[in-house]
Amino acid sequence: MPTVFRSGPYRFFFFSADRGEPVHVHVARDACHAKFWVDPPRLDSSTGFGRKELGILESLVSQQADMLRRAWNDHFTD
Repeated sequence: MPTVFRSGPYRFFFFSADRGEPVHVHVARDACHAKFWVDPPRLDSSTGFGRKELGILESLVSQQADMLRRAWNDHFTD
């Protein structure tokens, strides 16, 4: 589970088993978890995060979309 970046209490990461899926990122804080698609940035699933916090996270995914795509390609390209 490579960490792509951190922002405050949030860890943005990939699961290595996600190779066959479209570009996305997982976000965790404490016991909360969410999955965001990158193109276009949108929430796929969430456990524990409130609506306001999910908005903040989606904004961070949007701001970092180029970097997330590069990191995804670097990680999953043989």
